[in-house]
Amino acid sequence: MLKQSELNNALKILQSQGVIAYPTESVFGLGCDPDCEAAIQKILLLKQRPAHKGLILIAASIEQLEKYADFSLLTDTQLTEIKKTWPGPTTWIVPCQKNLSKLISGDFDSVAVRVTAHPIVRQICLAFAKPIISTSANLSGLEAALNSQQINNMFKNNPLLTLVIDAPVSGLSTPTQIFDASTGKRLR
Repeated sequence: MLKQSELNNALKILQSQGVIAYPTESVFGLGCDPDCEAAIQKILLLKQRPAHKGLILIAASIEQLEKYADFSLLTDTQLTEIKKTWPGPTTWIVPCQKNLSKLISGDFDSVAVRVTAHPIVRQICLAFAKPIISTSANLSGLEAALNSQQINNMFKNNPLLTLVIDAPVSGLSTPTQIFDASTGKRLR
């Protein structure tokens, strides 16, 4: 868990269009306020990632995702399957709300969402009172960073990255799984 001063610093950065790097279940992620297009653009520039691919939202609860994902378009069975895996390292592709930024959904009418079990990310999302963007901390096409030292080496004090939280990932040895909620098929 983050100390209160560290948490306050992370929240201040998220609230002021900043980008943070933080540990997740398997790798470090880059995150920002999903309602701030300027911050999302910073992540895309930092990663050199095309916007059409879309990004993941990570949250402390399913309720935090309801502004972004339209769970009403899923069946009770589909929702039950999703809820069985949360909190945890499983990301689901679900229908998105009509007003969701294309910087998040990319070329799709869906959004990738996850309720995390990682205590630091949960702490941040609970204090921020909403989800954050979660995309692997790496330059597009390269291996994702597993610790703060790898992030510092990869991004070499890039001013687009405001804060690196120095804490361990949860130890999952493979990237989190991604499933399509409408078909149940595993995509990653």
